[in-house]
Amino acid sequence: MRLLAFASRNGKEILRDKLTLFFGIGFPVVLLLLLSAIQANVPVTLFAVENLTPGIAVFGLSFLALFSGLLIAKDRTTALMQRLFTSPLRPSEFIFGYILPLLPMAVAQSILCFLVALPLGLSLSPRILLVLAVLLPADVLFIALGLLCGSVFNDKQVGGICGALLTNLSAWLSGTWFDVSLVGGVFETIADLLPFCHAVEAGRAALCGNFSGIFPHLWWVIGYAAALSLIAIWAFTKKLKSDA
Repeated sequence: MRLLAFASRNGKEILRDKLTLFFGIGFPVVLLLLLSAIQANVPVTLFAVENLTPGIAVFGLSFLALFSGLLIAKDRTTALMQRLFTSPLRPSEFIFGYILPLLPMAVAQSILCFLVALPLGLSLSPRILLVLAVLLPADVLFIALGLLCGSVFNDKQVGGICGALLTNLSAWLSGTWFDVSLVGGVFETIADLLPFCHAVEAGRAALCGNFSGIFPHLWWVIGYAAALSLIAIWAFTKKLKSDA
């Protein structure tokens, strides 16, 4: 009950910041429309709507990481967090109290991307629901990454790390804008070791019905999501003790 009460409070904080909420959910849609317009004039296989939409859905989650990082970083500086430190909430409950209300926002962002993609030429199919399910580990991954940064850094530092570094990493290393195999070498190796391109490829495999192609990539995302969640809990615990 205490976890749900804390999650409810965080959900209200998220809904209160309407500008950030609108930007986080709406900006990926703007990118989808822009790149679809480019595709209409200069056809590129990678920018075909069935390839582009899962990539944009994953890339949009980087803004969610920024949102979650700023949320916990700002809370750490308030008197509210000092009072919560004296509550029976455990560090894991703090972290999951932030993850729970952010998950619906992540799912809403992905749903909106696919709804906008339908009039752009994406076929309406039950496989879209499968893609949304496949993207859930990626949702947790980006939220946990933001919470980890917010547990360690202040809000200005989070803005630089999640707002600039993470968005660029997820853009260049996800394979959304270009095939990383065309670059090859160390760049491709790094991209394969990180979860971003695996999240995109799992989404694309689910959308085209290539069920055997989902899990080789999805295991990477699940592993990263679990590891980052545990590290975020550990980092928050260390910060809680140092600030106590």
